[in-house]
Amino acid sequence: MWARRGTFPKTLFIGIFWIALWQLASMRVQSALLLPGPWDTLATLLALAGTAAFWKTVAMTFLRISAGYLLGAAAGTVLGVLTAASPFFNDLLSPLRTVAKATPVTSFILLVLLWLRAAVTPVLIVFIMVTPMFWATVYQGVVSADAQLLEMAAVFHLGRRKTLRHVYLPHVLPQYAATSSTALGFAWKSGVAAEVIAAPAFSIGRSIYESKLYVETPALFAWTLAVILLSVLLERLIVTLLGRTKA
Repeated sequence: MWARRGTFPKTLFIGIFWIALWQLASMRVQSALLLPGPWDTLATLLALAGTAAFWKTVAMTFLRISAGYLLGAAAGTVLGVLTAASPFFNDLLSPLRTVAKATPVTSFILLVLLWLRAAVTPVLIVFIMVTPMFWATVYQGVVSADAQLLEMAAVFHLGRRKTLRHVYLPHVLPQYAATSSTALGFAWKSGVAAEVIAAPAFSIGRSIYESKLYVETPALFAWTLAVILLSVLLERLIVTLLGRTKA
């Protein structure tokens, strides 16, 4: 697809440019402890990938972040519909959305650690970070639906199901798809940050913290690269799935 659209050469050039810049910066620093190069990072990542512990760690982090993300998406969707349908509930619950959006994620992590086990903390943190994003998207999508289309649906007695399918969904889904992609990035950032502080067993965040603690900078970069690759792959998957849903 990229080749047909002529974007592959451009994408390749951009990738080579930033990798080369990273390599030049590493050569300038001349210390793998401060800034390992891309090849050192890749070699470390491949070495880690050859161990069973690496895949177990990746799997556990993936499950925690996915659970928080899916629960947050579901809760945000329900809250968006509920608050759009009822001004009273919107006024009642809007302070929760404001608090969740304004409070630093570190504060939430430390508070949650007082109440829950370390293994559960990243799930709840991702949930707290993701829910307001889906909530706001669904709410804005519902309340800004085309009034003329809604009036037409009422005149022709389409009913709730057909009105939802033919009026609300086409209006909300494009915004929902964009939010799904953005929220996934926030989910990985907040989830791994929670793992760094909570340090549950078999977690990427704990591995990153231990790499920093023992001054294993190539391993720190390798784990970070693993997070980036996982986030990008899952973002592509979600965009593809939502694109098929719209089609």
